[in-house]
Amino acid sequence: MDYQRSKAQFEEDRIDELLELIWMLREEGDATIDNVKKRSEDPQAGHIINVIEASGLISSDHGKISFSEKGEKRAERIIRRHRLAERLLFEVFEIEEKQIEDPACELEHTHVLSEVVVDSICTFLGHPPTCPHRKVIPRGECCRKFSLEMKPLVVPLTELQVGEDARIVFISSKYHARLDRLSSLGIIPGSIVRLHQKQPTYVVKTGETELALDRELAKEICVKKIMPE
Repeated sequence: MDYQRSKAQFEEDRIDELLELIWMLREEGDATIDNVKKRSEDPQAGHIINVIEASGLISSDHGKISFSEKGEKRAERIIRRHRLAERLLFEVFEIEEKQIEDPACELEHTHVLSEVVVDSICTFLGHPPTCPHRKVIPRGECCRKFSLEMKPLVVPLTELQVGEDARIVFISSKYHARLDRLSSLGIIPGSIVRLHQKQPTYVVKTGETELALDRELAKEICVKKIMPE
């Protein structure tokens, strides 16, 4: 009985791997059957694609793959779980970006990351919009509700106390001009900043540069506090 369950779970994991790959290829604008076969490490990728299509998760038209509504939701959950696992390993355990892919996959496939756990991780991390590789993390219900039942690890710069140091994790602004301006001033992910004042404007220092930010802009800069040694 356990063998049958293990075998069934193995097959589900193979399906999940290909759904994840199809999602990533779609992000690249090239989700085709040929590309899935080329990029997949599964020697039976063609067979699994047929299984997925027969299950109603995807459809194909002249080799181009599209998700059904059911397939879209399943793939979105897989991608969200994986990219939040990467962000958790990067932010909490401080594993280097180039080394997080394999442990994130292992964590994802342990099946301990239920939807509740994934949402709790997302909330803890401050609802990050991207993984450490700068790929979009699909939004969850917790992001829509902005639940703050747990104390987030990543917070807006506005929540720092004067004199506190923090590392910029991500900037949530949708305005490219604003991002370009911040980048030119050294306000980029990975930079260390210190908050000097909150009134009448927010003043931060990064390196030898000191600059003033209005509250709206400061709220878009999400940081991880650096604990004093």
